[in-house]
Amino acid sequence: MFTDDNLRELIEFSTPDPVLSVYLDTEPSAGNADAYRLRLKTMLKEAKLPPEAADSVAAIERFFLQDYNWSGRSVAIFSCAQQGFLRAYNLAVPVHDLVRVGNQPNIKPLTDMQDIFGGYGVVLVDQQGARLFHFNVGELKEQEGVMGEAIKRTKHGGSSSMVGMRGGTAGKTRAVEETVERNMKEIAEFVVHFFEEKHLRRILIGGTEDNIALLRSELPKAWQSLIAGTFPMSMTATPVEVLNRALQAGMENEKHRQAHMVDGLITGAAKGNAAVIGAGGTLSAVNDGRVLTLLVREGYQQPGYQCPNCGHLELDDGVCPNDSEKLCSVPDTVELAVNSVLRHKGSIEVIQTSSQLEQAGNIGAMLRY
Repeated sequence: MFTDDNLRELIEFSTPDPVLSVYLDTEPSAGNADAYRLRLKTMLKEAKLPPEAADSVAAIERFFLQDYNWSGRSVAIFSCAQQGFLRAYNLAVPVHDLVRVGNQPNIKPLTDMQDIFGGYGVVLVDQQGARLFHFNVGELKEQEGVMGEAIKRTKHGGSSSMVGMRGGTAGKTRAVEETVERNMKEIAEFVVHFFEEKHLRRILIGGTEDNIALLRSELPKAWQSLIAGTFPMSMTATPVEVLNRALQAGMENEKHRQAHMVDGLITGAAKGNAAVIGAGGTLSAVNDGRVLTLLVREGYQQPGYQCPNCGHLELDDGVCPNDSEKLCSVPDTVELAVNSVLRHKGSIEVIQTSSQLEQAGNIGAMLRY
């Protein structure tokens, strides 16, 4: 299970020795252990890693041969043999195959995963009760349920269907409506308590359109704004079915949210409102610790230079403006920028697809000031 503490450890780990980062898709439907090991060996060979990473490669291959249990849908592993550092995490969501070497673990795929799949609450609701689920990065953390009063409907023909006559519509009496209202109020209170306790800020609701609308109307306005999506689903659905639908809804919601963020970034940069786009301006803001949220297109890399003493990043060769130290060439300043922003308590948004961001230089930042 991958946690915030795991991410913090990776963020803070830095060494002059090479750190090998490997992400491997192990989706059970896509192959078996032998096929995964063969793909891993091919990935490591094609990466053309430096000789000093040989012991780290051996440690990773040994781990997959002896210790990995092949559970989950992907795995992330980080190795620095010179420092005796080896960390491996089974992940419940898929990631793209990746091999990187640097002086720090490559955590971009993990921050992307947490952005999309971290901290979701799901409610399945009908007129009598609800089932509540807490998912984090594709794993079911907890589930609970609440049941209200039974709905006792009048048999067909048992009451008048004429408007204004006692009993109202056949099969639907005022007593039934009042019971449903009481149940929905109780369900809404339970939902708020459950998700407040889990500190969740994204909610998905499953059920019929009518029942979803009833529950939504009973939730406080602050919680209505946290609803990330709705979908039809039976109360008897299995946790796996709920998880798969939640992941799908999470991806759909994330696309809309990211498109809105990119639009805000570009508009803010154009107006000079605490935003910057392009590698040069963004690295400058990273160096100053001004980045509140870093936005970067998935897969974007930018070679450049770094000060070996203070970590200052530049696109062009030269000397560090802070200590006049000669800058060293690095294969990817973006990866280093991600680590720097997280160390300064900023956040990362890895944008899946965006022609707007691509045209703006593939990277940008919302600034603290």
